[in-house]
Amino acid sequence: MSLLQLEPLSTYKQFPGPVVTVIMDGVGIGPKEESNGVYMAYTPILDNLMTGNLVTQIKAHGKAVGLPTDSDMGNSEVGHNALGAGRIFSQGAKLVNKALHSGKVFKGESWREIQKCAEKGGTVHFVGLVSDGNVHSHIDQLNILLDQCVKDNILKVRVHGLLDGRDVSPKSALEYFVPLENKLKEQSCNGRDYCIASGGGRMVVTMDRYGADWDIVKKGWDAHVLGIGRKFASASEAIQTYYDEDPEMTDQYMDSFVIQRDGLPVGCIEDGDGVILFNFRGDRAIELSRAFDDIKFDFFDRQRHPKVFFAGMMQYDGDAFIPKHYLVEPPAINKTMGEYLCSAGIHSYAISETQKFGHVTYFWNGNKSGYIDEQLEKYVEIQSDKITFDLRPWMKASEITDKVIAAIESRKYKFIRLNYANGDMVGHTGVPISVRIAVETVDLMLKRMLPVLKKSEGIAVITADHGNADCMWTDKNDKRVAMVAHTCNPVPFIVKDYSNSNQLTLSDVANPGLANVAATIINLLGFRAPAEYEKSLIDVE
Repeated sequence: MSLLQLEPLSTYKQFPGPVVTVIMDGVGIGPKEESNGVYMAYTPILDNLMTGNLVTQIKAHGKAVGLPTDSDMGNSEVGHNALGAGRIFSQGAKLVNKALHSGKVFKGESWREIQKCAEKGGTVHFVGLVSDGNVHSHIDQLNILLDQCVKDNILKVRVHGLLDGRDVSPKSALEYFVPLENKLKEQSCNGRDYCIASGGGRMVVTMDRYGADWDIVKKGWDAHVLGIGRKFASASEAIQTYYDEDPEMTDQYMDSFVIQRDGLPVGCIEDGDGVILFNFRGDRAIELSRAFDDIKFDFFDRQRHPKVFFAGMMQYDGDAFIPKHYLVEPPAINKTMGEYLCSAGIHSYAISETQKFGHVTYFWNGNKSGYIDEQLEKYVEIQSDKITFDLRPWMKASEITDKVIAAIESRKYKFIRLNYANGDMVGHTGVPISVRIAVETVDLMLKRMLPVLKKSEGIAVITADHGNADCMWTDKNDKRVAMVAHTCNPVPFIVKDYSNSNQLTLSDVANPGLANVAATIINLLGFRAPAEYEKSLIDVE
């Protein structure tokens, strides 16, 4: 008997259609005011759905998704982990903080290898996002690593800092880079030479994801490794210059820069160096890791491939072993909903465009790549446009909907999950008209899809992984400031039953969150949820 066997609900009546779970990425529930792009958008379908009897709000941030405190905004990675796992696991920042503060990181083999590189005369390089956004990285964690370099008498350190402007204010880079420059200057004594070597905005330099645009990684490789890029005397000079040249420039889209001294780049990565990618989130760290780790590599011309010891803050893909070396063990997520459904013989279908494809597959399946059971599952990726999404806020929602409608009508799949990236990816641009169009696009797609699901006598589960579009700006010193980060607002949870086969009621769950969704879906599919899962949000009578 399989350890992952699901027990059928005794009074459950089967119905012909599928359970379709729609993740409206970045669509939270915020105050009813002008700054709320969800509230301001024309969404007749979603508005009507929200008046149903199987509707509630659930938490998608902080402790509800395994982050350290309830002041921590949720993100797509931890949100989809919780949705797919049905339980709350300590995540990214929490794991890394614990390992750093306990000193466990500095007793591990990877840190020892970094020390060896330094002892042999190599430079130690840190690459990552310089902010306190706490989604991909945190400046405090970088500071702890730098302090340890001083304690270990590592003589030469270079930081390759990426600008955020996405999980923090859009033009806040100097708030992080100036103190970092000062810290490195203070640490440069007693024979030590510490400084920033290169950088650039996260959306155009280094931090691509899911292979959407390898040219972004190449631009980072050129700056960090080869020293190719526009030259400046300091990072703060580079940032201020870009601001001055283009007042509309925001941090996430800033071009690369290279710091020079005496006419030469100060921090090219060479043979014998140690390199740490200090981001803890996986999706935008995998491609750079491959550029360092892979011997055979054809995504772009590296020009040279230095022989370095490369380590990630965490292992970003446990199945593909990317990277080979890492500082902190990732959360061990097992017994995911996907594993249970495969064991029960449920045919499932997962789809999104490139920007969120890994979220409905890799993250949903507990940070594991590939199929759980290729005989039972179908994963479909729609290639994302290579454009700033405020200029095309409808993204690939229509193409996704076409495929989902076909999957429903095929009657091959009992469980279908999809992610509409619009509310999040366009929300990150901070362009109000585009954000509203993005949300309206998702509403229009529901209008197209739900009648097909109704005809098939299925059930819709509609929710979000976190907020974003629900706050387009904040007022600061009587000035409107674009809000491009995720929010800590709750997200909708809607069940629309077109099968009318079972009596469904909302269950009494205290402080429900994303982790409660998995048990809900399992119940709707006719099974009792695993005992260790967070409680279902509905009762099937």
